[in-house]
Amino acid sequence: TNLPIFKLKESTVRRRYSDFEWLRSELERESKVVVPPLPGKAFLRQLPFRGDDGIFDDNFIEERKQGLEQFINKVAGHPLAQNERCLHMFLQDEIIDKSYTPSKIRHA
Repeated sequence: TNLPIFKLKESTVRRRYSDFEWLRSELERESKVVVPPLPGKAFLRQLPFRGDDGIFDDNFIEERKQGLEQFINKVAGHPLAQNERCLHMFLQDEIIDKSYTPSKIRHA
């Protein structure tokens, strides 16, 4: 990013779908941001005897990845969301401290 509010210009983190759910609920609870929906859960893909790879299907994984990228790009691009500590942790900390104290980030 080139946004000065983020301490790192580049970061790489691994996140599970449940981490995206956590971020979404934190933003809904702590900010005035209208948070976009996440791509749907994969309940039916987890059923046995489907005749495909279920949640491990390459097309499903790619669609889920694209949906999560769209979600995070919309959230990270929102000026009010950029001030939320949960977003900074989600994007830049290797491990999310889910017992954190919600707060706003100030420009450096």
